[in-house]
Amino acid sequence: MDFSTFRELLGFCVGILYLWWEYHADAKVWLASVVMPMISMWIYFSKGLYADFAINIYYLVIAIYGFAVWTRGGKKKNKDESEEERENNEKGTRKITHVGVKVASLCAVSALLIWYVIWWILVSFTDSTVPVADSFTTALSIVGLWMMARKYVEQWLVWLVVDVVCSALYLYKELPFYCALYAIYTVVALLGYRKWLRLMKSGI
Repeated sequence: MDFSTFRELLGFCVGILYLWWEYHADAKVWLASVVMPMISMWIYFSKGLYADFAINIYYLVIAIYGFAVWTRGGKKKNKDESEEERENNEKGTRKITHVGVKVASLCAVSALLIWYVIWWILVSFTDSTVPVADSFTTALSIVGLWMMARKYVEQWLVWLVVDVVCSALYLYKELPFYCALYAIYTVVALLGYRKWLRLMKSGI
């Protein structure tokens, strides 16, 4: 087994841990969120997936934010939060909630704008052969990870779309382990959405 294959396999294993902790809404998911980008950045850059490479820098930053939100709840009041979210935050640990129409609309607009900007950068300044798909999954991932940090149950629906596209993209780019990983993610995204709905009802 060469180093490239070993590196991809290691990323696959960390990704499985990440998925398990996310599924159970366990704050340890953010630890995997620190390790996984470090591995993925090597892989993506070598394969010319520059947008995926860049987003992993964002992953490292938001992993710290997500861990703080999940474990401390965030005492500072936010005018965009629902009453339910405010009450949960005041208790010290953030609970799973629905995203709400206003925030969902802002997320959708943000994703479209980010998609366009990243696509333009890839086309203008890189030799990317998959600028549309690469920028699309990157834009949705940026928004989806923020939604995950805020513990919105609908984050799973965003990941479902990302996972389907990424699975096909990595197959095309000859990354078999990552293709398999995101195929698994696709199934778990469906299961995770149902799981989080149950956890939300139980007050987690």
